[in-house]
Amino acid sequence: MLAFAPLHAAASVAATVVTWLADTLEPLTGGAATAAAIVLFTIGVRLLISPLTLAQVRGERRRAALAPEVRDLQRRYADDPTKLQSELFALYRRAGANPVAGCLPALLQAPFFLVMYRLFATGDGRPALLDERLAGVPLGWHLGDGLTGPVVAVFGVLLAALLVLAWYSSRRARRAAATTGTVAGTPTEGPGAATLGRLLPLLPYTTVLVALVVPLAAVLYLVTTTGWTALEQVVLRRPQPADTAGR
Repeated sequence: MLAFAPLHAAASVAATVVTWLADTLEPLTGGAATAAAIVLFTIGVRLLISPLTLAQVRGERRRAALAPEVRDLQRRYADDPTKLQSELFALYRRAGANPVAGCLPALLQAPFFLVMYRLFATGDGRPALLDERLAGVPLGWHLGDGLTGPVVAVFGVLLAALLVLAWYSSRRARRAAATTGTVAGTPTEGPGAATLGRLLPLLPYTTVLVALVVPLAAVLYLVTTTGWTALEQVVLRRPQPADTAGR
């Protein structure tokens, strides 16, 4: 399913980058050089898409500012869903707020994750990468391949980190819904919005489920990118002066 030409080419490029980074870092990190290279590779990916993340945050703030008008439209056209959708799109268009733009950073990360999965699940032309280790555990190792002391320790630490990060992200999402009436800038009232408001805070926990079935290298990618997202939430989504003044 994953063996098609574009993915193979991307995995080959990623292998070259990771190998070069590992060779560069080896004097400093020793046997953990490839694991450190994966972390740096992930940070590079996040920096690459950071302009879209900034645009996402601006869009969330625009949509949050429109929340009172959105709720008013939802009350006025509660019995006419077609008219409601038309008015909502017109409102977002006038304000320059794209209701789906917030999905772009997450969608763009998916190909990089697939590349990392393929690279360390199959080797993709670089079998030596499968033998690289972190604390004695091969980076191509899955939890289903067997549990030993080192495997339990390494995966346990990474899964615990993912759980903490998921809890933090979920908590912030619930707090945003409670204080501003929005989740990611989207009002939590109206048809389907209540369900959305309940589901979105649970989404961060899906990374933990994914980590249970992917290679160790992909788990490292997940921990690094999730940690980066949490840092972005602290830095980019901190309350603005206008927000605090209005409370």
